[in-house]
Amino acid sequence: MTPSKTPPEVLDIDGIEVRISSPDKVVFPEPGLTKLDLVRYYLAVAEGALRGAGGRPMVLKRFPKGIDAEPFFQKRVPENHPPFIGTATLHYASGTSAEEAVIRDAAGLAWVINLGCLDLNPHPVRAEDLEHPDELRVDLDPMPGVDWSQIVDTAYVAQEVLDDVGLVGWPKTSGSRGLHILVRIAPEWSYSDVRLAAETLAREVENRAPGLATARWWKEERGESVFVDFNQNAKDRTVASAYSVRPLPDARVSAPLTWEEMRTARPGQFTVPTMLKRFAETGDPHAGIDGAAGSLDGLLALAKELGPAEKAPRSGNGSGRRQSLMPLIEVARTRTKPEALAALDEWKSRHAAVVNSLQPADILVDGMRGSSSLWYRVRVNLQHVPDGERPPQEELIADYDPWAGKQWPGRPGH
Repeated sequence: MTPSKTPPEVLDIDGIEVRISSPDKVVFPEPGLTKLDLVRYYLAVAEGALRGAGGRPMVLKRFPKGIDAEPFFQKRVPENHPPFIGTATLHYASGTSAEEAVIRDAAGLAWVINLGCLDLNPHPVRAEDLEHPDELRVDLDPMPGVDWSQIVDTAYVAQEVLDDVGLVGWPKTSGSRGLHILVRIAPEWSYSDVRLAAETLAREVENRAPGLATARWWKEERGESVFVDFNQNAKDRTVASAYSVRPLPDARVSAPLTWEEMRTARPGQFTVPTMLKRFAETGDPHAGIDGAAGSLDGLLALAKELGPAEKAPRSGNGSGRRQSLMPLIEVARTRTKPEALAALDEWKSRHAAVVNSLQPADILVDGMRGSSSLWYRVRVNLQHVPDGERPPQEELIADYDPWAGKQWPGRPGH
């Protein structure tokens, strides 16, 4: 966000005063959207945005330096939060806990955006019952080389599976390259049950559409397919909810869709300006989602039919680490994505002779969650390079340690 010295603006939102600092600060230079423009966008679509994020604890994903810089993730609600912001304390498997923000009205939306948040990242539970999710989340994540039609085809296969087990899916664009399918469920199952149900759904989609979709958790084993990401249902995971603005230059948003419009819709057509018009004209396609809560009994019964999912072998060195079946080498670990891409370019220049043998899905640049921000890992799968021509594992071009100097129960590597 660009520096600004404009005075704050105080909005009266349903009788609640919310202070917006630096309202003229430009957040999206390409369409010329300011912070106040974003606040007004969320107020205009508040009914839909609160349907997805309201009443749920959320992680605050803040962009204090603008959309071109890495955000930081703030689990704990600021101590000086106003009285109209609720809280809920979540306990994690690592032994840590966090008192997270809970918004319930349009004023809460404005307050969150004023903090520098762009998208909303709620947990799949209500603040009143933190141990029993009421939403199963299907994240269709395309590998490099996968086009939009393949993602849509995968979504329709997922819809068939959901229909067969008596559940209703509500699709939306992720706001990036993929699709999300939201499934409301009765809050009667644990996180582990919900994750098992999601994994079972993913496996059944792969069974019905092999090659089109995959449930393989390890990225190097997926090929050019759509990963049905079941792990988004783990207890510590959040996803950008409906109507969230994503940090892309065109101010793209996560757009709720009907199943009928999936074939013709494209992610790039849903931006802050176009969504304002769409919402005003047609309302929220997900207006009925809260009345469609279903049971996981069908998916959990299918889980018993399919049996345990295949697990990756473990290394024989006593570390207990998972051993890849692919000829995988690591190139770099970096703080930012531009640094990761620069390291990849350097590796390619060193090994130009093998670059033409690589497929798009062989290049693995992954955003990894650190303690409060993302870091990036770069790997290359050499499966398409002849054995005798494969470069060896070398010293990392960059070796950023996101955990340096940090200690807490459950710290990675400890």
